[in-house]
Order: sequence, then C-alpha cells, then structure tokens
Amino acid sequence: MIISLRGLAKNFGSVRAVDGVDLDIYQGEFLTLLGPSGSGKTTVLRMIAGFEAPDSGSIHLNGAEITHLPAYERDVNTVFQDYALFPHMDVISNIEYGLRVKGIGKVERREQAMVALQQVRLEGYENRKPNQLSGGQRQRVALARALVNRPAVLLLDEPLGALDLKLREQMQIELKELQRQVGITFIFVTHDQEEALTMSDRVAVFDRGKIQQLDKPAAIYERPSNEFVAGFVGISNLISGAAGEKLLGKPGTWLVRPEKIEIDAHVPGGRSTTGVIREVEYLGPATRFLVDLEGGISLMALRQNTSESSDKVASMRNSTVKVSWSIDSEFHVKN
Repeated sequence: MIISLRGLAKNFGSVRAVDGVDLDIYQGEFLTLLGPSGSGKTTVLRMIAGFEAPDSGSIHLNGAEITHLPAYERDVNTVFQDYALFPHMDVISNIEYGLRVKGIGKVERREQAMVALQQVRLEGYENRKPNQLSGGQRQRVALARALVNRPAVLLLDEPLGALDLKLREQMQIELKELQRQVGITFIFVTHDQEEALTMSDRVAVFDRGKIQQLDKPAAIYERPSNEFVAGFVGISNLISGAAGEKLLGKPGTWLVRPEKIEIDAHVPGGRSTTGVIREVEYLGPATRFLVDLEGGISLMALRQNTSESSDKVASMRNSTVKVSWSIDSEFHVKN
C-alpha cells in the first residue's frame, strides 16, 4: 500500500464536498477516481496533492502521515488539464524546471530530462516552445515534467479533457503503456466512464462526497453496487416496479446492459417479449435501438452492424420486433 486515506472530509461552506472517505491505493496501480461534477473526486485528489487541507481525517504516503505537509514536501506530482507549461521556455527547459528548483546540476538534469522526453516519445522536440506543439504533444511534455522528478505517485486531474476524441483515445492507450513502463502509481481523475473502464486497474466511483463502489472495471460495469453506479457507468436498462415484476417474474430492480439484448434473434433458454422500436441511432460499427414494451417499460438494445446500412436500420423505426436476452445477464441492483 502506498497511500492510505482514513475518514477524509472537506466542507466548502455548507457543502459537504468529501464525506468521510476511506481508501487504500497500492504500489504501481492505475486507480481512477470517477464521478460527475461535484461528486468529490477532484477534491480528494487535491487533498492528496496538498492543494486543499482536509477538515478531518488523515493521509498517509508510504506509511508516513502527510495530512498537513505543504504540497512541495510531498513525494507526489500533479498533471493538470491545462498543462501549465511555461510559454517562454522550450520543451527541455520546461521538463528540467523541477530538477533545477531542487538544485540538480546542469549536466545531470539534462540527462534525466532527455530520458523523460524519450519516455513520452518526443525526442527531437526539445528546442520547441509550447506554442509550437499540438495539444497531445503539450500533454506529453507536462507528463515528462512530472515524471522526471520520479515521484512516488503521479496525480492526473482530467489530463485528457482538452483533447479531441481521436487524440484522447490515442493518449489513453499511451498513458496506460507509460504507467506500466515507469511503474509509478497513477491516480487519475475523470468524469468519462469509458476512459475509466479503458485505463484503470481499479475504479472508485464517487457521488455526493462518498465512494459508492471501488472495484475492477469489469466488476463496476457488470456488477454495480447500487442504482447510481448502474446508471452512471455505461448505458443501463433498469427494470423495476409492477411492470418489471410482471416481465421478469421477480421483484426488485434488475439491470440488463444494452449489448446483452438481441433484436429478432433467438436466445436459447432466455427471456423473450415483443416491443415497438421507437428510435434508432446508427453509430457506424453498431446501432442502438430504443424499444417500447408493454407496461411503460423501454429498453435500449445495441447491435453490431455486420451487414446493415444506415438506411436499413433507419427503416426499422416503428416496427414491431422480438427482444430477447439471457436470464443470466440480469443483475439485481440495490437501491
């Protein structure tokens, strides 16, 4: 264990931003703090960094309490969404800055900065200014500047939020590869569920200042701990109430993910009913259907487009179809 949080709490006026968080973070893992705006995830990160002081609770790093240490005395570094590069400095000077502040000699800090530059695949860019780089390249420089200090923990505050979709997806892969390469613990904050599921060893889902679920990405998605997690992580069909009990033959709230539902296809031993397609969304590789069933139940279904064109799937709107799914794909969700 490299970081331990116990009873961590923070108020902003009458708002309880973080409400008694307990969390253990392990050496070398990629942990993501996921949640909507105002859920407390960023405040937790800022308290670990030393930018916010907790009202109560404790923070331990490598067994030593750092709750009240100033940020510059903590063995952590932070990468921000806006990169925070010095515009008047070239790339290599930006990367060297932290080493220079520590009093590292010129030759040694240049050697370490060049290694960091190679780690983020920017060899040959050392003499460029930040305004001569793309957004993805500036993000890599910010990563190199943080990594060159060899922190015990790297904190990343929505670092990919300013990038366009294609570049963000590319950087997700590169960031995870980089984390494996350097072996440093990464604590990553995002509100993007797909980003969290793609990159993380574990995900802590936040809501209203509390951790609602802490688990591996597959468990978060397949076995959400409550209705909030089920609704926030991915697209969910939550079936409940009298109509749900009539359909499923059992009370409670049940989750069936859209990709588990088949349209006009037989599922051996599965559950089957009919409905009317109200809406069709052609997504390129897949199509999403919104199907209305009896009793006011609506289900989202996702089907891969192996041969369908956009015209073909659009013509299915308002048609009556059979929807089926395996009973094993129904997961009971706590309120």
